Amino acid sequence: MAKNHFDVVVVGGGPGGYTAAIRSAQLKLKTAIVEKDKLGGICLNWGCIPTKALLKSAEVYHTMKKAKDFGISCDNLSFDFSKIIKRSRNVSTKLTNGVKFLMKKNKINHFAGIANLKNKNTIEITDSNGTLAETITADKIIIATGGRPRAFPGVDFDGEKIITSKEAMNLPTQPKSMLVIGAGAIGVEFASFYNEFDTKITIVEMMPNLVPIEDEEVSQTLEKSFKKRGIDIFTSSKVASLKKTKTGVTAEIETPDGNKTIEADVCLVAIGIQGNVEGFGLDTLGVEIDRGFIKTNDSYETNVNGIYAIGDVIGAPLLAHVASSEGICCIERIAGNHHPGVDYSAIPGCTYCSPQIASIGLTEKKARELGYEIKIGKFPVMALGKARAIGEDEGFVKTIFDAKYGEFLGAHIIGPEATELIAEFGLAKTMEVTSEEIMHTVHAHPTLSEAILESVEDSEGKAINF
Repeated sequence: MAKNHFDVVVVGGGPGGYTAAIRSAQLKLKTAIVEKDKLGGICLNWGCIPTKALLKSAEVYHTMKKAKDFGISCDNLSFDFSKIIKRSRNVSTKLTNGVKFLMKKNKINHFAGIANLKNKNTIEITDSNGTLAETITADKIIIATGGRPRAFPGVDFDGEKIITSKEAMNLPTQPKSMLVIGAGAIGVEFASFYNEFDTKITIVEMMPNLVPIEDEEVSQTLEKSFKKRGIDIFTSSKVASLKKTKTGVTAEIETPDGNKTIEADVCLVAIGIQGNVEGFGLDTLGVEIDRGFIKTNDSYETNVNGIYAIGDVIGAPLLAHVASSEGICCIERIAGNHHPGVDYSAIPGCTYCSPQIASIGLTEKKARELGYEIKIGKFPVMALGKARAIGEDEGFVKTIFDAKYGEFLGAHIIGPEATELIAEFGLAKTMEVTSEEIMHTVHAHPTLSEAILESVEDSEGKAINF
């Protein structure tokens, strides 16, 4: 076999790409990965991980502000914004270096450069100056090029006043005020972070609720919490115009209560993601694109035989853990192994604002729309001894079951450690458990996970502590 010929070449080194490459190598396939920037993709470098590092700093600061409640004196409390940012970048760097190690450990050939597909088996790799550095061939090619933020219509990002999430986590100085357009996970996470450090936040969301894909009760609880913290929120509202000024930005917004003018130092545009499908030969090969994302079958193969695609570049759900799962499924099937496929009805979604949000399965509204007769259980976090003990008692756990057969349909959590608690419901969904089986599972006391048990018990009218 030629030195530069591979069984599998993965284009893109994010969570989907590097996971697919590692599993490919584990299956004894000669594997290469091509990445134009740092391994780890958006998630490790400019998304999931560094934002969580920032939010941890906010959480620590939030707790220290309440130190007296715990009998602890903490005078002259302050923060250094630049050091908060620096810590986040250091966390990211350590993890990306870890991915480099995994490539070496698994004997995966890593090509640093820009991939260009010349045909379905040939990739030219150029450096940042456009100079051809390498030509490689492969039996199978997996596209894992991810996505990028959508710009506000007619207004380009400048990285200073009109910014993406990338700039929001790496600003040289803390803005005094920030306009956030879009109240999905990215928008509310940055709103929560900057608000904790006293940046004045205004959120504009076109849909009726914050985090509009979540259960309505969760959205309403988050809105109350944000407003209590001094965040201005305009839902069912539209940004009619967005302009840069000498001092920042000005936006004209249309709200149910009339038009308003918002001024801020910076504007974070968080209105969605578009796939990175341009500029590397997909059009030449005739790979089918649907509304800005690559179209694939259930084995992640495109309409061009031997060309596959996974992760954000194929569309929603736009989550790192989904990309990784798709990568493993794709490789297993390329290798001829059985894989049951990714169950998209059992994907946990997590939002790391304060209070945290996590969910899986159907919302109450969606379950009713689908015609289910449902049983709903709900348990407030404030009724938990552990929540009271740690001083975080905001939120609830809500569970939804099919009344006829007892099938677990969905769960929705808002409150402390919601993003960790959701894993139990993920297992419940995969194992197709019923309410009876969860109720017969002993949950340790005192823990936050007791809210899961109590919410399920409540769906059967058996809750003990509320």
